Amino acid sequence: MSGPAPRPTVVLESARLRLRPGVASDAEALHPAFADHDLMRWWSNAPHETIAQTRADLAQRAPEWRRWIITLQENDRAIGFVAAGEKRQGNVSEIGYLLARQYWGTGMAAEAVSRVIDQIFAEGQRRVFADTDPDNAGSRRLLERLGFRLEGVLRGEWETHIGVRDTALYGLLREEWRGAA
Repeated sequence: MSGPAPRPTVVLESARLRLRPGVASDAEALHPAFADHDLMRWWSNAPHETIAQTRADLAQRAPEWRRWIITLQENDRAIGFVAAGEKRQGNVSEIGYLLARQYWGTGMAAEAVSRVIDQIFAEGQRRVFADTDPDNAGSRRLLERLGFRLEGVLRGEWETHIGVRDTALYGLLREEWRGAA
């Protein structure tokens, strides 16, 4: 007996962005971000050395995870993604995100993550959480700006390409969500 079918990755739009399911050409567009040592510092895996690694990363997807590719409204070139994985069926989702360096500081990460959170809560989820490295100041600021609360730090949680790392867990409840940033 199999579980319920995964939720579809529907196209989402915001003022400047279009978030859509991935296509094969996204690997070429996103490879520079996946190869960026500073951007990938806080990820659990090392920066990608080849486009084949990026293709493989984008191709793998557990059934409970959806990935929205972030594009600008005026073109369809991938500049990042927001991923959401249902951790407790119908109730709790985890989110993660990546945005190409040239778009840092533009508010686009907040815009994209907000739009995905709107979708998750519209589908009936009661809680969204994110885990980030405690030293990842940019990600922590983004989560806090969106209304997430620090719920705890798990010591020695991840073994990564930079060593064993703690994780800071942030959570947001549907009734706390104030909508798109």
